[in-house]
Amino acid sequence: MAKSKTLFYCQNCGLESAKWMGKCPSCQQWNTFVEEVVQKEPPVKTDWRQDQDRKHRNKPHTLHEIESGSEIRILTTDQELNRVLGGGIVPGSLILIGGEPGIGKSTLMLQLALSLKQFKVLYVSGEESDQQIKMRADRLQQAANENCYIFTETNTQNIFQGIKELQPDLVIIDSIQTLHSELLDSTPGSIGQVRQCAGELMKFAKETNTPVFLVGHITKDGMLAGPKVLEHMVDTVLQFEGDRHLAYRILRTTKNRFGSTSEIGIYEMLGSGLREVSNPSEILISQKDSALSGATIGATMEGNRPLLIEIQSLVSPASYGTPQRTPTGFDQKRLNMLLAVLEKRCGFRMGQHDVFVNMAGGIRVEDPAIDLALCVSIVSSLEELPVSEKICFAAEVGLGGELRAVNRIDQRISEAEKLGFTEIYISKFGQKSIDKKHMKIKVKSFGKLTEVFSDLFG
Repeated sequence: MAKSKTLFYCQNCGLESAKWMGKCPSCQQWNTFVEEVVQKEPPVKTDWRQDQDRKHRNKPHTLHEIESGSEIRILTTDQELNRVLGGGIVPGSLILIGGEPGIGKSTLMLQLALSLKQFKVLYVSGEESDQQIKMRADRLQQAANENCYIFTETNTQNIFQGIKELQPDLVIIDSIQTLHSELLDSTPGSIGQVRQCAGELMKFAKETNTPVFLVGHITKDGMLAGPKVLEHMVDTVLQFEGDRHLAYRILRTTKNRFGSTSEIGIYEMLGSGLREVSNPSEILISQKDSALSGATIGATMEGNRPLLIEIQSLVSPASYGTPQRTPTGFDQKRLNMLLAVLEKRCGFRMGQHDVFVNMAGGIRVEDPAIDLALCVSIVSSLEELPVSEKICFAAEVGLGGELRAVNRIDQRISEAEKLGFTEIYISKFGQKSIDKKHMKIKVKSFGKLTEVFSDLFG
């Protein structure tokens, strides 16, 4: 019997050490090393590579020897997923999708498996039984897919044996933390097992040109569970986020070797599964009977997609000595900076008021083009002067109170015009590329924040 040995791995970055250390020398974190049992002589491999001829091994090539072929992607019926992935699924890619428990990761993957009727899909589940997956599929109310195969297994050697027999076009693993390999003696979900199983799946995806989806758990801090090397190994990292008490979910790209990392997809969670939201601006703007003070519309961009989002502000006299600054979906430091600009450059006494800011729809905005809409919203609530619901804003505010131009202003204006807005306020320094001849919306351009207030409130 082979003698086993133990190694210590950092739970944060995956650094390997022969002894325990209090502080990781790689990521500088304390008390992150855990002990794992490593088998000295691994058993014989039983995977898809067992019958390959040694003559067909990969060899080094120079760049001019490699033929440049056209990029072929697998287009799904989910347009939101296609956009987030950069135009479809790249063959041979390894895609990791993470999110909180109950957010809809398994539902999204099962919908994808059932919708690809022209491809043979293998859905491997280590968390649910066959009957539970059947109940979930019946709830989705989708047409039956004869090319979708369900495999409830956690042993990677058995999974590769099933892959070898089935020869699927797409593999979905739910989840990577439940798999275990016989090459290691540690428990499933440990640092070594997650790294080993992900490494085997990566080799399978690259050598067979088969795309693989990995569903991953997250920690209480919102980070993907397992070693950090897991995110380095995969080609694409998707984050499925949203408030479970709200109906809307956001699929966000944090890493993508084959596309942009700033794209998002928006879904609505229904009793029959996830529904694509083709026009997110309509759900991000709340419906109301009359104009309210403190509510404005800002034009932002998420990747190549323009969004119109409602900003809600509530300004009230401070009851205690220190006024509160509470933003939801917006950066706290940038809110403090904008409040300082309003007090220093515009003369509003913001130091004696509590300020609460909310981005409607549960979305988080990092685009600086939302600054003008936020400032107008705060002043509207402070002075109790409502802003017309047919006006939107798109400009960045500088420390001097000046309005700065933002990128892709023509797309923002087109989105506002499409949704029925009559006026849009922008910076005068960003109107050079705008063609106003064929626009029905009125474009107003200003250079300073005070000029916007004078035009709006007189």
